[in-house]
Amino acid sequence: MKTRDFFFNLPEHLIAQKPPRERGTTRLLVLDRDVEGVRHACITELPGLLEPGTVLVLNDTRVRRARLFGTARASGGKVEFLLLEESSPGRWTALASKAKKQRVGKHFIFPEQREAVVVAAEGIYRTLEFQPPIDEAYLERCGRIPLPPYIRRTDNAEDAERYQTIYARHIGSAAAPTAGLHLTSEILEALQSAGITLATVTLHVGVGTFMPIRSAFLANHIMHSEKYTVPDSTADLVNQALREGRKIVAVGTTVVRTLEAASSPAGMSAEVRAGAGETDIFITPGYDFRVVNGLLTNFHLPESTLLVLVSAFAGRERVLAAYEEAVENRYSFFSYGDAMLIL
Repeated sequence: MKTRDFFFNLPEHLIAQKPPRERGTTRLLVLDRDVEGVRHACITELPGLLEPGTVLVLNDTRVRRARLFGTARASGGKVEFLLLEESSPGRWTALASKAKKQRVGKHFIFPEQREAVVVAAEGIYRTLEFQPPIDEAYLERCGRIPLPPYIRRTDNAEDAERYQTIYARHIGSAAAPTAGLHLTSEILEALQSAGITLATVTLHVGVGTFMPIRSAFLANHIMHSEKYTVPDSTADLVNQALREGRKIVAVGTTVVRTLEAASSPAGMSAEVRAGAGETDIFITPGYDFRVVNGLLTNFHLPESTLLVLVSAFAGRERVLAAYEEAVENRYSFFSYGDAMLIL
């Protein structure tokens, strides 16, 4: 398929630049694959839209305060880094502003008199070695929340709370699993009261979330890889639901990728394997979903891997028609925007 098959016109003013005034007040577009058209609802209606016995799976990753600003020792110029992963104590893989200029051997000074040197460069990535080594406590003090590039403002104190889900536990993401940003403790309690079982996985969202598809054909796109963990308890809940024919609804595309990557091979009875793993699965139209049969998600960028995944789940024409209706009804898009439920 061609990448341009997933293009739609989006007025820039519909791209949400800040979170809604209160968490849990966003609009919800409901697409039932067995019924024509869509319906308009609110996220607080979610408990009544899911069948009792459904297993709702959440991603409990926590966004790292991974944006750091350094000063080049030689020139005094300011450079922004987005730290992605620590490979060994003090050594971090990162993205850098004006990356081509950040060559091996270049030194930087960071807050609290920490220093770092570029020790490796590979494509868009740079490896920084900090002396003394930095840790999560340092990033909590000196780092900034890594808002996505389509939010055209600097982060503020509100983002530190609102760009995390209320159930975020395991730190390591470069971006929030944004479908979960809509959920409040009241909504989660109402879901459980309605007979919905909650379960969690952890997938640390990588920078590939922001990477556009640059090839003309989907088949030529190289998907980013992300680390995930499926707890034993979640695997047990999901597998029992699969055996009993109950629904598995993913909160976000990251949960879809985790559950499908951890599922048994085609030709075997569908089940999810517990444990840690890494996935570069690229879900495109024609994919046979083994585990997930419902999805709560945000509205995604044109020609993005996330829109392609949603189109694989609900059908490209139906998804693009739903997006067109969302635009006509002035829904907000992307990370801080409104939500969509596909059943």
